[in-house]
Amino acid sequence: MTAAPGTRFITFEGVDGAGKSTHLEWFATTLAERCGGEVVLTREPGGTPLGEALRALVLHQPMDLETEALLMFAVRRQHLAEVIEPALARGAWVVCDRFTDATFAYQGGGRGLATAKIEALRAWVHPHLEPSMTVLFDLAPEIAQQRLDATRDKDRFESEARDFFVRVRSAYLRMAGAEPHRFRIIDSVKSIAEIRKELEKIVASIC
Repeated sequence: MTAAPGTRFITFEGVDGAGKSTHLEWFATTLAERCGGEVVLTREPGGTPLGEALRALVLHQPMDLETEALLMFAVRRQHLAEVIEPALARGAWVVCDRFTDATFAYQGGGRGLATAKIEALRAWVHPHLEPSMTVLFDLAPEIAQQRLDATRDKDRFESEARDFFVRVRSAYLRMAGAEPHRFRIIDSVKSIAEIRKELEKIVASIC
């Protein structure tokens, strides 16, 4: 399922530590400057007052896998209703740090939740909307973990073992392979300057 023609919905994805958050604000600013119009920058889990409250639970409280997936989609439904759908309806660009691809990668690929269960939740929560473009920041898990170790305390996802992130990365790459028209893969081992040159090309391709 893809976004309707003209939908201005762009997502950033990748394993924790891949560096996508470093480029989000820069990308949103560049998009506004080059393409014009309003740009809404948001994130998942989160994006709304309710979503941010639930984010703290999801990232720090142990829970059953299915509870985790249900909470992710509960946060997503509120996010869609309160932020994403209204912004798209008024013609704004939406740049979102993670969306449903993250659920397929983390709860599905990483934790082993059945794809059919995630598909059912997606069909319920956003049956007619998918990102028009997804920028996937790809990085070997061992390098991503080194970056995380050097920068901050870890939440319960970031604290997972390397094998978990190997599965997450593999899930992302499978999705990118299945939808090459939507995904743009960034080699995150490159420098910030090199990555931003690639992101500039992406912006130029959509304006």
